[in-house]
Amino acid sequence: MNVVIFRLHRQESFVRGYSKCLFCGHRLYAQDLVPLFSYIFLRGHCRYCRHRFSAQYPLVELSTAILFPLIFIKFIPGDWHLIVSQNILGLLFAWILTAFLTIIFVYDLKYYLILDAVVLPAIILALVFNLLLGANFINLFLAGLFGAGIFFLQFAISKGTWIGGGDIRLGFLMGAVLGWPEVGIALFLAYILGGAYSLGLLLTGKKHLSDKVAFGTFLSLATFITMLYGQTILTWYISLLVG
Repeated sequence: MNVVIFRLHRQESFVRGYSKCLFCGHRLYAQDLVPLFSYIFLRGHCRYCRHRFSAQYPLVELSTAILFPLIFIKFIPGDWHLIVSQNILGLLFAWILTAFLTIIFVYDLKYYLILDAVVLPAIILALVFNLLLGANFINLFLAGLFGAGIFFLQFAISKGTWIGGGDIRLGFLMGAVLGWPEVGIALFLAYILGGAYSLGLLLTGKKHLSDKVAFGTFLSLATFITMLYGQTILTWYISLLVG
């Protein structure tokens, strides 16, 4: 995922070619590329030019080392005799989607941009996997329109100054992944997380009201949380209303 993020930004292919240091261009070999351990062993520096690597490398590697087992625990029951093909398919879908969401999260955080090259394939995969898992296409499509429509209205009202077109397509992806009503939960979470983060930056003087905020970062994070715990959150919220 780090390779995809950096090479997309540099407009390079991420499916061919060897890994190399972005500073000296030296080829990186297997011993340089062991997730986390190579970074720790080399103390965050290139073995060949000694230039410091970005902390993005270990952070993305560590996050996936945490998230992927978490997804496994969520989708695969403790009793192996209860595993069915849908568990495996759901697990595979969640892993692949998490990879896409991680790329969106980091790329928007770094570059304030949500790439169609990432979002559009993710939409197709989300629809295909969800249909294979027995989801209702109409529900997914309408949820996608709802998610996209929320951002399209903001785009139209602000004439593109509040958000970009990437947010609109990411909104559709959220609906295609989660369906209704979970897409509403994810949007609510994203605004809560984004608002808390922005408030913290404003209070500490690190941001001003006119500064940009990478909202795609919070949309992708909220989508992941809702994918795993959306039903739990929805049940809790309904219990508050009826209790």
